[in-house]
Amino acid sequence: MFLVVFRNRKRADIDQAAYGAEAAAMEELARRQRGFISFKSYVADDDEVIALSEWEDEDAALAWRRVAEHSAAQSRGRSEFYEDYTLFACKHPRIHRFSRKDGP
Repeated sequence: MFLVVFRNRKRADIDQAAYGAEAAAMEELARRQRGFISFKSYVADDDEVIALSEWEDEDAALAWRRVAEHSAAQSRGRSEFYEDYTLFACKHPRIHRFSRKDGP
């Protein structure tokens, strides 16, 4: 598994409808890419967003980065939507799991 964490803050003056449409289109496009596993996004009380995407491997994540529509959306994000962001990518995340349903 390859994990990508995208932390971001949006500009106060963005067109929320335009951002929402762009984000929905990119999520749909990502879901159709080879190696896509999952995507989730969370908003903190201070409006910071944490978006997590999981890919089968690093090659799949890098291929997503090179999709032309995604690249164009990234450019629009920098020019129109984001105040700042940080991207973290992890090739071999250390994973610990717990589930009450699995028993003691």
